Amino acid sequence: MIQVNNLVKRYGDLVALDHFNLEVREGEIFGLLGPNGSGKTTAINCMLSLLKFSKGEVKLFGEPMRPGNYSSKRRIGIVMQNVAVFNELTVIENIDYFCGLYVPDKNERRPLVEEAIAFTGLHDFRKFLPKKLSGGLLRRLNIACGIAHKPDLIFLDEPTVAVDPQSRNHILEGIVNLNRNGATIVYTSHYMEEVEQICTRIMIMDKGKAVATGTKEELKAMIRAGEKLTVEIFDLSDTVLNEIKSLSGLIEAEYDNQLLTARCVNESYCLSAVLDTLRRNNVGFGRVFSEPPTLNDVFLEITGKDLKD
Repeated sequence: MIQVNNLVKRYGDLVALDHFNLEVREGEIFGLLGPNGSGKTTAINCMLSLLKFSKGEVKLFGEPMRPGNYSSKRRIGIVMQNVAVFNELTVIENIDYFCGLYVPDKNERRPLVEEAIAFTGLHDFRKFLPKKLSGGLLRRLNIACGIAHKPDLIFLDEPTVAVDPQSRNHILEGIVNLNRNGATIVYTSHYMEEVEQICTRIMIMDKGKAVATGTKEELKAMIRAGEKLTVEIFDLSDTVLNEIKSLSGLIEAEYDNQLLTARCVNESYCLSAVLDTLRRNNVGFGRVFSEPPTLNDVFLEITGKDLKD
């Protein structure tokens, strides 16, 4: 569906994309993760021929993507990070306008607009102006405008920024349904839990490059860090803490603010060893939490920075 080879984009001396490569297969929800400035939006704009690039090749639907390739563009839906609707038009007028860019026939367009309204849950707001909508509803309108013409390929650039949890869940459910109905989706977000929830494959970017690509399971298998343990302990001596630190399969352990936190080596399960050590030393403890590694752990270990930086 998408093939990007050795893409280079420069802004003067700044290299925004550094020989960037990407492959998105038909039917995927492909997640693109990375901190601000990593090149996610730049890569999307280059793929869509909205930006000229210095070097490389972009193919969509097996054809080179160029500004005048309107046959391919008709098959694409775009929902960018910044909401782009007309404040003077109502909800239904906005959706009808953007759908009309792809579907000029009014009779053909009418059911598509109604379907987009139903899909995004905007029926009760169809005659509202955008300024009367909440942030979550405005995001839904933005999505409806981008998908009303039923594109085969949809780019969603951080569509859930600054929306309430209920609207976020509605948007995520809608994205999954779009995919089930046949759309291939490229999805960028700073919310790693969203990407873990809906994406079939994920790429982590940094400094204009692909750092790692795979399913969430494959990405987590790439790193040394595994299970994270958190144990509530009223008092823990340095002697017992050092004994825990010496356990096989432990990367690190620290005690602060009555919480013991320990990180295990990937594929190593050390909860029982830590608790046995506490019991053997007659150390009382309260609640115990065990968490698998996250995508943020992957990013932190590979790049040395937090995903949300």
